[in-house]
Amino acid sequence: MTADYPDLIAETALSVAGLTDYIRFLLEQDEELQRVWVTGEVSSKSHHRSGLFFTLQDPNSGAAIKCVAWNSQLAKLAQIPVPGEQLIILGSIRLYPQRGEYQLSVWQALPAGVGLQALRLQQLRKRLEAEGFFEPQRKRSLPRHPQAIAVVTSLTAAAWGDIQKTLKQRYPGLHVIFSPATVQGEQAPESIVKAIQRVEQDGRAEVLILSRGGGAVEELACFNDERVVRAVACCSIPVITGIGHQRDESLVDLVADVSVHTPTAAAERVVPAVAELYTQHRQRVVALHQSVHYSLKTAQNQLEEMRNRLRRLRLDRQMQQEMQELSWKRQQLVGATTTQLQQARQHVEMLRQKLATLDPKAVLQRGYAVVRQQNGAIARSAAELAVGEELLVQLGQGEVKVRVTEVKE
Repeated sequence: MTADYPDLIAETALSVAGLTDYIRFLLEQDEELQRVWVTGEVSSKSHHRSGLFFTLQDPNSGAAIKCVAWNSQLAKLAQIPVPGEQLIILGSIRLYPQRGEYQLSVWQALPAGVGLQALRLQQLRKRLEAEGFFEPQRKRSLPRHPQAIAVVTSLTAAAWGDIQKTLKQRYPGLHVIFSPATVQGEQAPESIVKAIQRVEQDGRAEVLILSRGGGAVEELACFNDERVVRAVACCSIPVITGIGHQRDESLVDLVADVSVHTPTAAAERVVPAVAELYTQHRQRVVALHQSVHYSLKTAQNQLEEMRNRLRRLRLDRQMQQEMQELSWKRQQLVGATTTQLQQARQHVEMLRQKLATLDPKAVLQRGYAVVRQQNGAIARSAAELAVGEELLVQLGQGEVKVRVTEVKE
């Protein structure tokens, strides 16, 4: 039986290829390993024609896994692996038979830790920008002299005290509406949104200050929260932010109508200083007085200049000359009219004489007579008359009737 033992082992032993295939079957058929997220630090990488090969290492235990991102997937990666960076890798486990090694076939690579937060922030910013939240034309101007101002910040924050002090110094008597909110931690976004909603429901405020007295980047995460950004963008009154950070610019700063670095600066921006207003008022009064004085002086100079011009013109002499010229023209007109009248009279007299010459009565006055037959026709020929016919003879003075006793041709 001892002699048969090697044969039995030989019959049941697996080949290297068979064992490798079995292990590959186990690995590749495991649903958990078909789509697995792995986090680690990139320790090395190398480029090949087929793709990018790199090693992902656990910085705590030193465990490592080979990874490959084929060329077809490289352009789709959100983060290209770089040695020393923390990544979150999505991929599937594959066995490499030639070397008997398993590796992670990479589908996606995302930055981990701070890098992941930066990526999420960048994606949110691009999405909001695509919706037009950062367009300059959406910005509203702040009221010049608001009577009521709302402040959204923490009750215990130094920002609230700074704002109160600044507003009281610059614009006494201003009505300040305080809407408390948590401005740090996981509850901060929802708290800020509710505080803004309370201000809008109140309806008295003309402008809203959203502020915080600075802090670390992670403490200001609520001002990059999409809920807060949309609440500020959709607020019915202008919003000014004074978050208190000098270098970083939050999404709330980008969407607000006005953004400054500190709560004090926000309070200074939202209302003018009474002392400055008084100074401006005095300056306007002085400028107005100077303008009126200048206008009066200019008018007086113009009046004096016109007087001098009148003196130089000697209007009395000019009027006398005009009157003399007018009298001369009147005499010319009368002379011309008289001449035309005389000519007209002479013409009328000549026509009268011609008319008198042609008057039949004038001919009769010279001894001529007009002989008319009984029918009234003028007798022009003796042949037309008959003996015994009565005729009417018109003389220069009166008429006579005669009878024809004889006709001589």
